Amino acid sequence: MKRLQNICQRAADILSAEENAGCNRTAGKMPAARFSRRLQNDFPTMKKLKIIFSLALISCVATLNSIAQTTDTNLPAWLTRPLSLADALNTALQQNAAILEAKSDLEASHGLVIQTRAVALPQVVANGQYKRTDQGDIEAIGFDGFSIRTPDQNWNAGIQIVQSIYMGGRMVAAFKAADATQKQSLANYQTSVADALLNVRLAYYDVLLAAQEITVHEASVKLLQKELDDQQHRLNAGTVPKFNVLRAEVAVANERPNLISARNNYRISKNNLANALGYNLPRDVWQDIPLNLTDDFDSAPHEINLPDAIQQALTRRTELLALRKNIELQQLNIVNAKAGYKPTVSVFAGYDWHNAQYTPPVELDHEFDGWNAGAQLSWNIFDGALTYGKVKQAKAQFDKSKTVLDDQARQIELQVRTAYSDFIQARETLDSQEKVQEEADEALREAKQRADAGTGTQLDVLDAETSLTQSRTTQIQALHDYSTARAKFDRAIGSDLTPVK
Repeated sequence: MKRLQNICQRAADILSAEENAGCNRTAGKMPAARFSRRLQNDFPTMKKLKIIFSLALISCVATLNSIAQTTDTNLPAWLTRPLSLADALNTALQQNAAILEAKSDLEASHGLVIQTRAVALPQVVANGQYKRTDQGDIEAIGFDGFSIRTPDQNWNAGIQIVQSIYMGGRMVAAFKAADATQKQSLANYQTSVADALLNVRLAYYDVLLAAQEITVHEASVKLLQKELDDQQHRLNAGTVPKFNVLRAEVAVANERPNLISARNNYRISKNNLANALGYNLPRDVWQDIPLNLTDDFDSAPHEINLPDAIQQALTRRTELLALRKNIELQQLNIVNAKAGYKPTVSVFAGYDWHNAQYTPPVELDHEFDGWNAGAQLSWNIFDGALTYGKVKQAKAQFDKSKTVLDDQARQIELQVRTAYSDFIQARETLDSQEKVQEEADEALREAKQRADAGTGTQLDVLDAETSLTQSRTTQIQALHDYSTARAKFDRAIGSDLTPVK
């Protein structure tokens, strides 16, 4: 399809070049009367060539339209459906890769919570064994002509429950650590969701900006092309010099790269949004992703109280909550490390089965069984300073965690202040552009009237057209910056960015 597009474009270029350049070359090499007769003689041939190239161009366009219609028809419905900002955020909650990864991390943390609590819960152990020994490896025990030999086949089985009673503080610390770990994991998940939703919101606004930039530059090219056509007509009538046409052509040529760049930004921004939404694009979607955005920029007035915003951020930001829980965990690690100085006490109870060893008949099916219970004490009197080293390490990690929390709080306050400053700039810029476009339209109208009346110049018209394009560009950029600054500020203060379903 791309190759066919190139062929059609080449045909159009050839048709235009042969129609315009041929006559110019001939006219420059012969007198006017001879050129007129030559033009009359060559007119049928030129007309035939024009008809042939026109038919080829029409065929290319028809083929491209057919392919485009077929492609659009085969596109999935989820790609072409109307997409509001809330729909985009809801889609990201279901498909965004960062959110899905964070959800998996949250589920994994639940397993860690279970492992942490396990140290304080009872342990149930079952065991069993069957053993056969070679007769030559069995030693007889006897005296005064009487001997006893253990059987060459033995089996035993048992079940036992063990419960730790005291572990130097580890048991209480385990339950507290499990709770802190669960809350920390949830806070980390919420942080990932908030970051992902902010990226989706910004990507949505980038698509809106790129689409409006295309509109602005298309209007600018159309306006400059109209001025070029007007100057060309005036040149043909002999009322303006060739210089006016050349200047108008340069203006059109200078504006076209801006339109090309805007279209490229539009393609890239839609790809970025599709990626943030977790879309797996069909391979037959080439340059233009047919996203249908239905919302506009968020230009609603919004008042901000900076001290309240900073306090809200320090209270609600999930990053700080996760770090506070990390301090709790590091403090509990000190308790666990110091437990090495203390004894551990546990109790156990069980039931055992085994075959007879000495009581006749010594057979496999002659079994004994019964219960057992007891207590166990263990205390490392000296462990080579292992516990001392663990305590020292845990205290250092605890001090570090407090430093990290303080630094993160300062960083979040800086983020709020920066987002506030960006928001103020965007709001002031947007307010300053409220009437600029109307004034630029009026300035262009007056410049054209003065040029038509002979009191103005073509340069005045081109300057007015450039100013109009600049004012339109500045206005849509201001709307974009205001919307993104509002979104970033909401993220900085920890506002809930999750849409209402």
